[in-house]
Amino acid sequence: MSVDRLLKTIEEIAGGKYSNDIMELTTEDQPETVRSVAEAVGLMMVKIEAREYHLEMMVQELETLNQTIRNNTIHMVSAMAHALAARDTYTEGHTARVADLAKRMAEYMEFDADQTEYVRLAGILHDIGKIGFSDALFNPHGAKNPPEIVKEILSHPAMGATILEDLDFLGPAIEYVHCHHERPDGKGYPRKLKDEEIPLGAKILAVADAFDAMTTDRPYQKGKSLETALDILRKNAGTKWDARCVSAMEAILGE
Repeated sequence: MSVDRLLKTIEEIAGGKYSNDIMELTTEDQPETVRSVAEAVGLMMVKIEAREYHLEMMVQELETLNQTIRNNTIHMVSAMAHALAARDTYTEGHTARVADLAKRMAEYMEFDADQTEYVRLAGILHDIGKIGFSDALFNPHGAKNPPEIVKEILSHPAMGATILEDLDFLGPAIEYVHCHHERPDGKGYPRKLKDEEIPLGAKILAVADAFDAMTTDRPYQKGKSLETALDILRKNAGTKWDARCVSAMEAILGE
């Protein structure tokens, strides 16, 4: 019966199964009541489909807008990191080198593309916590920093995490920044985390950061050779630095 077909078709539409079956009930050979209801339901279905399509387009526009905002924010924060590096001629280019080394290590350790990107971003931003430091931090202090400078230095990972904490799209990169001076033996800073408490991405960052620092000329030291720096990493693997990450550094340099 037409009424039974009408009810069945309406139930299918209510369940999200849109089809042209309802239109077959709007022909002149159908009872007037069935035809009127079918026409109303058909019109309603068309309007719902139009609204769903409009919502889908809005979602796509929002996703595009969110991606644009994400990219713009990353560029802005990265520009802040580069501006910070420009205050210290001895570390100019440091963040870019650390980011590149960390990215290559993550790829070698078989991180997926998204996780590798988080590691790379953390490399760019790992020293962002120094952005509010006094100029005195960037002045030469010889082989030993004054206590007040040491206090500032020890605070920069936590400060960096605070600066970045509302940028949710940075994901685990924020924690990598927070933990990049922690050590497997628990003697790092700022929270004295131990081994498995430290994210692997942060351990990668720690090795990349230390390696670049050792091989770069600084006011208090001449840059070491790659082999000397690697030897230091090897001797301290498992205590200062994660052994797997040291092996990854050695592997990518061998490439």
